[in-house]
Order: sequence, then structure tokens, then C-alpha cells
Amino acid sequence: MGDGPRFALGWVLGMLWVQSLPVLPLAWCWFAMGGVAGWLARRRRIFLSALLLGFTWAGVQGSWRLSDRLPAGGHRVEAVLEGWVVGIPSRMDGGERFDFRVSRMPSPSDVSLPGKVRVSWFDGMRPIKAGEHWRLRLSLRPPRGMMNPGGFDYEQWLFAQGIGAVGYVRDDPGNQPVDGPFSLAAWLQAGRQALYDRLGEVWLDSPVAGLLKALTMGEQDDISRKQWDVLRRTGTAHLIAISGSHIGLVAGLAFVLMLRACAWLGIQRWSPPILAAWIGLLVAIFYSALADFSIPTQRALIMIAVAMGAVISRRHLRWIQVMALALIGVTFWDAFAVIAPGFWLSYGAVALIAYSVSGRLLPLNRFWLPIRINWVTAVGLAPLLLLFFRQISLVSPIANLFAVPVLGAFLIPVCLLGALLLGVMPVVGQGLLDLAEFVMRTVWQALEWFSAWPYAQWTLAEPPVWSVLLSVLGVIVLLAPRGIPARWLGGILLLPALLHRPERPANGDFIFTLLDVGQGLSAVVETHERVLVYDTGARFSPSFDMGSAVVEPYLRQRGISRLDTLVISHGDNDHIGGARSLLGVFPVDELLTSVPQRLPEFRARTCAAGQQWEWDGVSFSVLGPSTIASNANDNSCVLKVEGAGGSVLLTGDIEAMGETALLERSGDRLRSDILVVPHHGSKTSSSEAFLDRVSPRWALIPAGFLNRFGFPHGLILARYQARGIAVMTTGEGGALTLTVDPKLAGPHPYRTEHRHYWQQP
Repeated sequence: MGDGPRFALGWVLGMLWVQSLPVLPLAWCWFAMGGVAGWLARRRRIFLSALLLGFTWAGVQGSWRLSDRLPAGGHRVEAVLEGWVVGIPSRMDGGERFDFRVSRMPSPSDVSLPGKVRVSWFDGMRPIKAGEHWRLRLSLRPPRGMMNPGGFDYEQWLFAQGIGAVGYVRDDPGNQPVDGPFSLAAWLQAGRQALYDRLGEVWLDSPVAGLLKALTMGEQDDISRKQWDVLRRTGTAHLIAISGSHIGLVAGLAFVLMLRACAWLGIQRWSPPILAAWIGLLVAIFYSALADFSIPTQRALIMIAVAMGAVISRRHLRWIQVMALALIGVTFWDAFAVIAPGFWLSYGAVALIAYSVSGRLLPLNRFWLPIRINWVTAVGLAPLLLLFFRQISLVSPIANLFAVPVLGAFLIPVCLLGALLLGVMPVVGQGLLDLAEFVMRTVWQALEWFSAWPYAQWTLAEPPVWSVLLSVLGVIVLLAPRGIPARWLGGILLLPALLHRPERPANGDFIFTLLDVGQGLSAVVETHERVLVYDTGARFSPSFDMGSAVVEPYLRQRGISRLDTLVISHGDNDHIGGARSLLGVFPVDELLTSVPQRLPEFRARTCAAGQQWEWDGVSFSVLGPSTIASNANDNSCVLKVEGAGGSVLLTGDIEAMGETALLERSGDRLRSDILVVPHHGSKTSSSEAFLDRVSPRWALIPAGFLNRFGFPHGLILARYQARGIAVMTTGEGGALTLTVDPKLAGPHPYRTEHRHYWQQP
């Protein structure tokens, strides 16, 4: 390995080292590290020098990013800000969400406010458009996301995007458009918005409009959840977003066409390869601009710039040198790229293709080359897909075999050309876009057919990191050139990751997890062989709910593929909202709820006091409701789970009247070690008589961080504290997990035990 690849490896590992830290070192450490790196470089210790340089640069960038955030605190900040809308706003139920680049603060603030915030506007005066300048009264809080095993780390995503606060627009007559200073970035955003609106008119009634918009300009909001499911099951999701492969394909196509044009026109004044390289680079920049220079497109653009730069400078670089330079360039520009799965998948795919087709004695013909590339990427990326998503598409090699050339080589150029011609030759542009829509509908029918195969997708539990690293080594061996002996041993190295199964509780014990679903409730009970889910969190829009965003990923991470029982305590959105998503992807043997009329197609059974069953030495008892109460909250299904080592009481949203009814009916049966606090800690629940009878050791509160209801109420917290009951909240600790066995240790807060430096304490 030469100095360049060795430096790139050390540099990237140094950056990964920083991103794994729970807290950043003090500022003087960066100077010390930089000095040691310089000393090592003079002694030709390339790898160690690069390791420390990568560590230093990532740490400096992390410190800068942290300094541009709203300070952590237990309260919201209200401020009037002027700025412009970054990116095309996304629609949600009752409003819009958008990023806001702050340009001016008309009134002074007691705290330092960040330069970029992410806000929601409910019932706005009119639709917000990208590039518009506004004065808005905002209620802001520090960036924070839900923290759950297997779930999407929204807080990490906000940090990587440079978003320093989140909040919403307050009602104020002063919320209005303003004249702002000219900004090239805002002008480009306005152009993207105009094209987006025009494409929406062209593809108004098309079921594949969202897919085509994503291909043309990287906007994915109009892709339905059902369509995303098809893309995931067929392993073709990477073809829809504007990714490195798309930009590389378009740049390569422009390069080849320019070379052909130079030959046809007989251009000799300028070097045809250099001219073609400049054209390819400019086309890549234009396509990246259409995608708003998103972080994945920035990575691709830098890599293309390295490759085209080698042509322009007349330097011959091997693929491993191009990879090394691109890795260094991408991570120098954005040190947080290494925490994105797309970074590893895109560079992994390029490395695999280069490894499999270069250095062969007999080059593959044009027929076998795409087949081999599909095979190589499907097998080679499996360990990373398993680590990041816990899913592998078994039909991906076949689906991609026709989807890659049709979508990449045909649809993208047609969509781009059609979008460009809409403004100058509307009839031709419209015709090209109509052709693209017809082809996409045809391709989509084929993808839906592949997705419907019974074993289209293989879902596995999250494997240990060591087994993934072993699998990467196995892939390298398995895909080695012919003639290298014992390549089959690579397949054996894949087995630890593919066969991993999480440890299950012993008979009589159970694992209880109260998930972090924001302002809502969802909990999972796992016995030795059975699984129960209690509530599913809220639904926020047709394409987003806590069932698919939090509960499903957690169950997949635990290797769970079916549910024995799903309990929906009552009909409030923050408890039932994610139910349909969960019922759509997991077989459920029994559905218990106090509102069976809300889920009629799933043969729901009404929960009622007196229902009991036992799984693997763990007993389940429904303690309420016994009668229909006038208050819907008091109709919540109340469930007690009891094993050899302790018990958990799940109470839904019962209030004081429901608690009194439980006391009269159940008496000492209410006593439990762990209490999921009624109604998220509202002051209408947790009566003193109820707490005295339950007498829990731990009280777990499912409440969102700085939620608008003010849960848990201070009076209620004081009641628990006066009784010496340990209180933990999902909004502060993330998912809370207990193994209920004879040792019965306290809850494990996921946020604390999996902390990174960018997370709010």
C-alpha cells in the first residue's frame, strides 16, 4: 500500500475515533495532537501521523459545530428572527417543516442563537417557498431526537446538517415576508422551488410523480410509504435519491458524449479529454445544484472532481489513489461524513467494483460485466447493509440488473433534459417528461412484482461489530480472483453475522423496554419465546408514525419477526397512531384494545378486567377497565406483567377516577416494582392513594423532551420523590430497558449508555 492510501486510511480512522467519543477533549488537546502528528510526519510515520491529523481536524470541526447550537437547557427560547428558507419545505399534517437560515435578529436575545434552525409552521398564512425571506417569531429548543435501539438517530442527523435548534412558528401578526439582501444560495433555492412546482404540474396525477421528482432533483417527500417498502424489499432505494452513482453516471455520460462530439467536429485546438473532463465536471455541479448540494451529492462531487482533475492535469492515477484522494477530500470538507451509512455504502460499492474487475488477466465482456457487478455489490455490501439496516434484499441482484440501466442510463438523462427544456421548448420538454413517466410506471410494475415475492427480503437481528468486520474480510476472500485457493472460506467468515441471535431471557424472566416515542407511549415485553407490544406511539402524517419509525426498528434489531399480542390501551393518537403500520408488517396473533371499533379489519378483541394468560413462566393480567367510563382515558387497558424477579404495571392514560376504580377492584394486586406512570405524568393522575398502593421502586414516564403539555407536572414529580421512588423519563434518558429477573437491576437509559459528544445531556 502506497503513502496515499495509507494516509487516507489513518485519516478516516482518526475521524471515526472522534465520532465515537462521548465528550470532546479540551481545546488544548487539538494543538497537542497536531504537534505530535507533525513530528510523526517528519519521521515518515505516515499512518500514525494521518490518524492524529484526522482526529484533530474532526475534533476542531466538531467544536465549531457545537459552538453554533442553542445551549442545552430545560426551557424554550423565543425570538424574532429574519432569514431565508433553505430547501423545499416538507408537508406534514396541519402545516409545513423547513430549514431557516438566520440572517438578522431584529431584537436582542439573552442567549446565542445558531445560524440555521429547523422549524414547523402549523396553520401558516400561506405556503412557504424555498428561497423566500421572512421575519418570524420562533419558539426554539436545543436540537434533540428520540433515542432507541435500532432507531434512526435524528439528533445525529441534525448535527451533521448543521442545524443548531428546532422549534415552531408562534402566532404573531409580524410573521411576514421581508426584503432580504441578495444571496446566490437563496436565488438557487428559489429556482429549485420553481422547477419543483412546475414538475408537480406536469406529473400532477401520476402515481410515480414522487419517484420522478426524486430522480430529477433529489426531493423525496412525495414518495409514499408503500413505495419506500417496495424499494427496500427490492434493494433499489439507492437508485431513487440523487446519489454518487447518479452524479457519476451523468458526469461520465457527459464526458463520453463530449469526446464523441470532439471527434465528430474535428476539434483539435483544445485537448478533447481535457475539454470533456471540464464538461463532465460542470454537468456534475449542475446536477448537484438541482439536489441542493446535499451531503451525499457533495461527497460524489468531490470524488468526481478528483477523477476529472486527474484527466485535466494529465496524471494517470490508479483507482486506489483516486479513492484515497476522494476520501481525504470528502472528509476534509465534511468531517461528519464518516457517521453516515451512505458514506460507507457508496465508497464500499466503488471499491468492490474496482476490486472485482481490475487486475484480471481476461477482462469480462460487455454481457457478463453488469451481471458480475450486480453480484459483487449484492454480496459485498451485505455486511454493511446488515449493520446499518438489518435487512438484505434477496431479489436485489435481479431487480438492479434491469433497474440500474433503465433508471440510471435512460430515465435520469431524459428527466434532466426535459426539465431543462420546459422553460425554452415547453412542448419538447413536456414530451420528454411524459416519456419518463411512462417508462417509470412500467419499471415500477416490475419492481412491485419482485417485491411481492415471499422471500424478497431477509431481515436479521443487529449483529455485533466484530462479526461485521469478520464478514468484510470474508467478502474480500470470497470475491478474490480465480486461482486463489480456498475462496470458499470467505463464506464461512460471513456466518457469525448472519446467524447471530440476541440473548433471550430465561424462563420466568422478561425484558421490559419503554421506548422513546416522544410525547406518546409504546412498550415491549419479551419473555423467553414470546413478545407483547403495548401501544404504538403517535401518527404525524400519512408517511410518518412511531410504529414504523421507532417500534418496528427496535423489534427488527432484537430479531423479532412476529408479535404474539399487541395491546392498544385506548384511542388517543399518541397511543394508537402507529398501530396500522405495525400490523401491516408483523403477523400478530392477538390484538387487545379498549377501542376495537377503531381497528375493525384486524379482528380486535376488547380488553377487560379479569383476562389472564401465562407465557414462559411470566403471568399477564388485565386489571382494567371493568366498565365503560365517560372519560376515554379511564377506559385504558391496564396490564400487569409479573415474573419471578418482579413486576411491571402499564396504566395507559388513566386519570384519578380510573385509579380509584382500580383501587376498589384490584387492591393489593396493584403492587408492582415498576410503574409506567399514568397519563405521562399529568396532574390529573398519580393520586397519592394510588401511589401508596402500587408502591413502585421505579417510576418510568413516557413523555417528550420539553413537550408542549409540560409533562411530567412538577406536583406529580414531587409526589414520587417524597416517597423515595426513582423517576426516569424517556424524553431525558431515551428508551428505558430493564431485565426483570431475581437480580432486578435498575433501568438502563439508552441515551446515557450510548452517548456521543453531539447529544444533548
